Order: sequence, then C-alpha cells, then structure tokens
Amino acid sequence: MATVRPVRLLGDPVLRTGCDPVRAFDDSLHRLIDDMVATLAAQNGAGLAANQIGVPLRLFVYDCADDRGRRHSGHVVNPRLVETDGEPLVEDEGCLSFPGHRFPTPRHARAVVEGQDRNGEPVRVEGTGYFARCLQHETDHLDGMVYIDSLKGQTRKDALRAVRELR
Repeated sequence: MATVRPVRLLGDPVLRTGCDPVRAFDDSLHRLIDDMVATLAAQNGAGLAANQIGVPLRLFVYDCADDRGRRHSGHVVNPRLVETDGEPLVEDEGCLSFPGHRFPTPRHARAVVEGQDRNGEPVRVEGTGYFARCLQHETDHLDGMVYIDSLKGQTRKDALRAVRELR
C-alpha cells in the first residue's frame, strides 16, 4: 500500500542539491514511485520530484494535461531534458514545495525528456503547453533548481520576499 509522504518546503537543503542517478530498479524503487504518485494525488499537484519528499534520486512523477487537454500521467527515472523549443511562454507557475504562491515563469512551449521506467526500460516523454512546463519544472528540481531561480526583475523580488515570509 502506498504512503503519502510529507513534501519538503523551500529552504530545505535537499531541494538545492543535485540528485543521484537511480541504479537499482527493484521493489524499493517501485514503492518509492507508488508513494510519490499517492503524494502527488493527495497534494493535487501536476508533478513531484523525489527530492521534494527528501529522497535525493533522479526520479519524478507527473499527472497533468497538455495544451490540447489530454491528460498525461506517469513517471521518469533518471530523466534528462533533451529538447526544448517553441516560443517561450510566460505563465503563472507554482510548486508543492512553495505552497500558495504562483509567479509568471518563462518556459518553452514544448519539451522532451528521456529516461527509464520503473523496470529500467528506456522511455521518451514529449509534452506541449502545461505538460511541457511540468516536464521542465520537475527536471529542474532534480538538478537542485526551483522555478523562482528563473525569475527576473520585480517578479523575482516578489518571490524572494514570499520565501522570506515562508520561514
């Protein structure tokens, strides 16, 4: 049975540390993926990276729609963002590790992530619109970045003020 795990909040060092590759595709990994799916559903989120629940491994789960309204759900182990293109879109973005805040964030309109599934088999996930935004956001998490890192000007100042108030 899957366990809903607590989501780490901005300020936790695990969110600012690059994650290690997954090397063992075993029952432990399968349980982690199941727990992440349950946690994502409980939080009503679009995506969740493993380090957001305190596990510094390269893995994320997702459950969101693309620009045509098609729902995508799944996971990617050891993801690499291999392609982005399209006009950069600036839309409000939020994060489960920074709850209650959304800021206009630039992202590419299309993204492709390659990695593996829970059994170590190769996967390629392509997304457009909101789903592309999710793929980029979650891959950034695994590199120790959060979405506010890409903000500029007054938007960045507003986000950093909100981070200080979170503490």
